[in-house]
Amino acid sequence: MHDDFTSLFAFNRWANAKMLDACRKLSPEQYVAEPAPGWASVRFTVWHIAVVTDGWLGTLANDPDDSRPTEAELATPDDAGRLLHRAYRRFDELLPTLTTERLAAPATIKRRGRTVTLPPWAVLRHVVNHTTYHRGQVASKLKRFGVQQPESDFIYWALEQVPQPK
Repeated sequence: MHDDFTSLFAFNRWANAKMLDACRKLSPEQYVAEPAPGWASVRFTVWHIAVVTDGWLGTLANDPDDSRPTEAELATPDDAGRLLHRAYRRFDELLPTLTTERLAAPATIKRRGRTVTLPPWAVLRHVVNHTTYHRGQVASKLKRFGVQQPESDFIYWALEQVPQPK
């Protein structure tokens, strides 16, 4: 299971980098605009991805600092990228401690006023699944502004990892 999380988070980093690169093609006005009436901005969705990723990984790392930057504080894709890099560092520090026993042991987690009991494996898979879902939303929003986000499905990451016959 340990190797599975290594791969899943390597994929997640790769896909997030592709998303952020595509977001950099937007003008600052497009980045904060509603792509369609009632739709949240690209910036809001990218902010949400970054703070949730960092929040869950901080929680698993027992980081008592539950403060999260506001959407306005992550004004650009680069700002969101810096928060995601902090989350990735947390994961990298957490990874060596993730024994099979620890991954399976239910833990009581206090987050945003709620207390839940979940094994860490469920939280880690949620982080990747949640991010994938919202990256799809970003891709749809980017398309409304005429920007095509590169393919970021897991299989494309996997194809880059395994040498392909010519």
